[in-house]
Amino acid sequence: MTARVVDASAVVALLFDELPRDAVASRLRDATLYSPELLGFEVANACLKKIRAYPEERETLLLAFSIFFELDIELAPVNLAGVIALASDMKLSVYDASYLWLADTLGAELVTLDEKMAKASAKTRAATTR
Repeated sequence: MTARVVDASAVVALLFDELPRDAVASRLRDATLYSPELLGFEVANACLKKIRAYPEERETLLLAFSIFFELDIELAPVNLAGVIALASDMKLSVYDASYLWLADTLGAELVTLDEKMAKASAKTRAATTR
């Protein structure tokens, strides 16, 4: 099975039925999924932002968030020194670089809806194949 690292933007699209949901789902199908341990915090924060923006939908949003615990994503530790170096090199936050570091370490595709992260991933993958 193919290994893929999934970031919070992709998981949020799945859970909260955002527009690119189907495209994300097809990229994750038939793959072993990994993510840094911070994934739950980022998805929970996205849920909280949605609750604050749409308080009348609180129960629906919490129900959607609860599906997070059913997802088959292996949460993995990252090397913070390596993450800091990568974040500095790629001009990313430490949070975003955590996903990229894990993908690079596993030799896995990074599934993200974040354009800046996708470009950084393509850049690091190209450098690895040289």
